[in-house]
Amino acid sequence: MAIETLCVVGLGYIGLPTSIVFAEKGVRVFGVDVNPDTVSAISSGVAPFVEAEIAEHLAPVVASGMMTASTTPTSADAIIIAVPTPFLEDKSADLSYVQAAGEALAPVLQSGTLIVLESTLPPGATELFATWIREARPDLVDENGSLLVDIAHCPERVLPGRVFIELVTNDRIVGGLTPQAATRAKDMYSLICEGNILETDAKTAEMSKCVENSFRDVNIAFANELSLVCDTLGIDVWELIELANHHPRVNILKPGPGVGGHCLAIDPWFIVAADPENSRLIRMAREVNDAKPDWVIGKIQTALGANTTPVITTLGLAFKPDIDDLRESPACKVVTKLAKLYPHGEIRAVEPNVTSLPVELDSLPNVHLADYAAALDNVDVAVLLVDHQEFKKQPTLPNHVVVIDTRGTWRAQ
Repeated sequence: MAIETLCVVGLGYIGLPTSIVFAEKGVRVFGVDVNPDTVSAISSGVAPFVEAEIAEHLAPVVASGMMTASTTPTSADAIIIAVPTPFLEDKSADLSYVQAAGEALAPVLQSGTLIVLESTLPPGATELFATWIREARPDLVDENGSLLVDIAHCPERVLPGRVFIELVTNDRIVGGLTPQAATRAKDMYSLICEGNILETDAKTAEMSKCVENSFRDVNIAFANELSLVCDTLGIDVWELIELANHHPRVNILKPGPGVGGHCLAIDPWFIVAADPENSRLIRMAREVNDAKPDWVIGKIQTALGANTTPVITTLGLAFKPDIDDLRESPACKVVTKLAKLYPHGEIRAVEPNVTSLPVELDSLPNVHLADYAAALDNVDVAVLLVDHQEFKKQPTLPNHVVVIDTRGTWRAQ
C-alpha cells in the first residue's frame, strides 16, 4: 500500500525534521504537537528550535502546503509517533507520552493504517502500545484476534546538528510486530532513506537503540573515569588520550562534564531496568557519567575556597556543541547546583543558542543569561562546559581568574 499521507505526532528535534523530509519527497504530512506555540511557529514556516539547515527546509514545504501543523491528529495512510520517553524516578521508562499519543490517535485510526513508533523504547513497549490500541479500538481486531493496523518500531539514529544529512544517509532498523508491519515500514522509509533498511522484530529493534547508546555511554564513562584518575595522579588527561590513541586499535573518547541529551543519558537505564542483574557495566557507566557534574562542582569549590559571594561565569548550557537542546544537560546541572551552593553569589550563564533560560534556571534568583563578553568582566571563576564555536578561542582574562576547562578546548592555546 503506497504511503501518500502521513501524520507525525510530536514535532520536536526528530519529528519535525522527519516530517519535512517526507514532505520534500511528495508525501502530504500532517504534523501534530500538543504545544500551540510550536504549531504556530511551524505554521508560519519558523523552526521552534535550532538545527542546521532547518529554516531552509521548513519554509518551502509549509508554503507549498505539503506540510501543515495542528494540535489534533488526523487520519492518514501512516502515522509516526516521535514523542519523548524520559525515565521515572526508579529509572524505568516513562511511557505516558507514548500512551497519550496512542489515545489521541485511536479515534482516527482506520483499517490498514501503518503506525511506526520512533520514540526510544524499552524492550516490549511496542507490544504494550498494541495492547492500548486493542483496548481503545476493539473494532480494529479481526475474528482471529489480529489487529487490522500494522505497528512497527523504527528508532531514530541521528546526531543533532546533522539531522538533515543523517535522516537520509544513515542505515535504519525497522522492527515489526509482524513481518508485514516491518516490510511496510521499510517501504515507507525507503522513500527518504539512502542507507540500508534492516528488518527485524519489534523487541530487537527496541533493544538495538538502547544498545547503540549504551555502547557510546560506556566508552564516554571510560574517558570520564580516566579524567578523575589523571587528576588524582597529576597527569594531563588530554595528552594521555592523544598518546594512547596512537595505538592502532585504541580510540579513547574525550572526557567532559558529564553526558546529556535525550538518548545517551536515558536509554542505558532502559536496559538496566529490563535486566538489572546482568547489566552491571551499563549501570556503572551511567553512574560514572551522572557523577561527573558533581566532580566539576568540586573543582570550582576548591578554586573558590572561602569565597561565599563569588561571580561565576559558566560557558554553555546545551548538552553538546552548537545546538540549543538542553535536555538532560550536565551543564544545566552544574549551574543549578552552583546557584544553590552559593545563594549570595552571581552565576552568569552564557548560551549563545538560546534567548531565555529554562524554567529550572530562570526560577533561581542568582542565575541570569549573560552576553559572552560582558560575562567575563570582574569574574572569579570561568568554567567552559560546552565547546560551542563561540568559545573555541580562549579569552584573555586577568591572572586572578580561575579557568576550568572541562572540554580540553583551551589547553593547547
